[in-house]
Amino acid sequence: MAPRGRTFMPFVILLTLIVAFAAPALADDLKLRRVLLSSGGVGYYEFEAQVNGDAVLALDVPLEQVDDVLKSIVVFDDKGGVGAVRLPGREPLSEVFRDLPFGFDALTSAPALFGSLRGAEVVITGKRALTGRLIGVDPEITMLPDGLGTTTRHRVSLLTAAGVQQFVLEEQDSVRFADAALEAQVNTALNAIAENRVRDRRSLEINARGTGERSVRVGYVVSAPLWKTSYRLSLSKAKNGLQGWAHLENLSGRDWEGVELTLASGNPVTFRQALYTAYFVSRPEVPVEVLGRVLPQVNQGSIALDEEDRRTKMGRLSRDGASTEAPAEMEVADSMMAGSAAMSADAPPVPAPEPVGMAGGAFATAREDASTQVVLRLSEPVTVPSGQSLTVPVIDATVQADTIALYQPSTHARHPLAAVKLKNDTGTGLPPGVVTLYDGRGSAVDYVGDARLAPMPAGEDRLLSFAVDQAVIVDREDKSVRTVVSGKINQGYLQLSVRENERTKYRIKSSAADARTVLIEHPRRYDWEIEPGHEGVELTDTAYRIPVKVAAGQSIETDVGLTRTVAESYALADMQPENLVWYSEDGSLDPKVRAAFKQLSAKRAEIEKLRRSIERLEGAKARLFEDQSRLRDNLSRVPSESDLHARYLTKLAAQETELDKVGIEAENAREALTAAEAAYAELIRTLEV
Repeated sequence: MAPRGRTFMPFVILLTLIVAFAAPALADDLKLRRVLLSSGGVGYYEFEAQVNGDAVLALDVPLEQVDDVLKSIVVFDDKGGVGAVRLPGREPLSEVFRDLPFGFDALTSAPALFGSLRGAEVVITGKRALTGRLIGVDPEITMLPDGLGTTTRHRVSLLTAAGVQQFVLEEQDSVRFADAALEAQVNTALNAIAENRVRDRRSLEINARGTGERSVRVGYVVSAPLWKTSYRLSLSKAKNGLQGWAHLENLSGRDWEGVELTLASGNPVTFRQALYTAYFVSRPEVPVEVLGRVLPQVNQGSIALDEEDRRTKMGRLSRDGASTEAPAEMEVADSMMAGSAAMSADAPPVPAPEPVGMAGGAFATAREDASTQVVLRLSEPVTVPSGQSLTVPVIDATVQADTIALYQPSTHARHPLAAVKLKNDTGTGLPPGVVTLYDGRGSAVDYVGDARLAPMPAGEDRLLSFAVDQAVIVDREDKSVRTVVSGKINQGYLQLSVRENERTKYRIKSSAADARTVLIEHPRRYDWEIEPGHEGVELTDTAYRIPVKVAAGQSIETDVGLTRTVAESYALADMQPENLVWYSEDGSLDPKVRAAFKQLSAKRAEIEKLRRSIERLEGAKARLFEDQSRLRDNLSRVPSESDLHARYLTKLAAQETELDKVGIEAENAREALTAAEAAYAELIRTLEV
């Protein structure tokens, strides 16, 4: 929300740590006048003060909010402008001690201070009067009288005109530095420590420049607790009432006393940036050039460049060495600076928007739809002490709300949810929140449940589910059907067009005393379409909403079908014989395609037959080799002149003949298999139907 005003002009805030040339007088304190809380987790806080002429406005903010303040601070002044804004650095003590001859730890005690300032001249008064330069401070432990314990004293060594002398620090009346400048530095450090005692807050000084008495407003955006909305929806036969309440907390660290409160519901982009942190650019380190011995090379002569080439290569340098053509980046920068100067000198002040009027009545609320959010403005100022909460009514309207039964299988598989279909006819959007539902259609008002309301633009519908409807039972049955629509063979692939259909049968039974409208949420699937036959179907991100009317005490059935057509491709060379036979008999394919598969099946059957024949012959050869091995072993064991030896030789000769025959048959089968596989591959390559 923009701050109000007539001719106020926002000026760019320049953060600087230098003191202004003039010293304007302090103005009235900045008082918090307006607060805007956004659902983006931020709040806009606007302060106002009356000033006369040049003035300094002091604004105290927590340390953790300084980054946000520097990012968003804006000043409105109709008769003046803004000078500098000054605030201490993030680490002011480190800056103070940067130029001092001692560190922060030196001020923890007197011995620590003296120990860090060796060589400084001091003047001692008390039991002894000495003047000299500090050499060192040494602690020493001494016994207390009557054995009551020990104590630590500090012995200081000085270089005096009479030589090195010592004294006990705790026994002297005073020790001061002889150098007034050094004593002033110690005093400066102590003052800085005192000013920085409250480390979690920073004070900004805003220099307002102008003439005459006027009002100056300062606003900024910082983190704030998220404000919440809750609703009460009362159902009745005559009209349905919707009340909205806003819940917020004041955790800003300051009291709200009679502030104008505005609530904004949207989803703005919000972020933080560490503007209150010092950053240093990393620079490369180059070695120091050291002149060494020089050994010139022998000159081999040169060739003069054309004058135009010389100018091109040297970037068109002028006689004094400066480039006569400025880089594009410099031109852009110059144009930007010129445009900025022109705006500053000639542009008229931009008026801030006029405030929007509020409705009358205690905590009445004016609602409006901005471009990206819903804005709720309370008509009367509010007072909320720091750390306290506030709940105020912001919506009171009559709405249209129809009761239905919403069946969500993922929520409850057997019963639908009791719900209302709420229509936002209030004229503006409704922020998100929880809804408490009351039913006043009977003899008394009854609580019936809670629901959640998502952000709801004007004119849209939302379903609010608040209970399980036990009076309605839903049963579902799923079935899938796959049908080949068409197919063709091309370049060795079977290309199919397949229609997939998934059907769900819903059986709905109602035992309620009145009729029901059951809204079935049927899951949506990517690339699937719902079959026609249903009226009033709505779409959500994840489901179809299908309305079904069920009479009191009745049961009905309804089918919901999803269908899609997909393209599938299968390599013919990878198909198994049983698949070839199946496609040759598939009645959904074209007869030419089935005939082609019959041809492929026959060729493949021939190949499989040859493979089985080769396996049989190879098995026979293996058995003959095994039997021959047995015969040779037996021949080595019997006498060579015996009848058994002769018998073994005769049988071995017959097996050799059989091996030759089997070998020839196997070789012929392998040649036939090679030819059959080549013919099958050629048929697959050339087949196109």
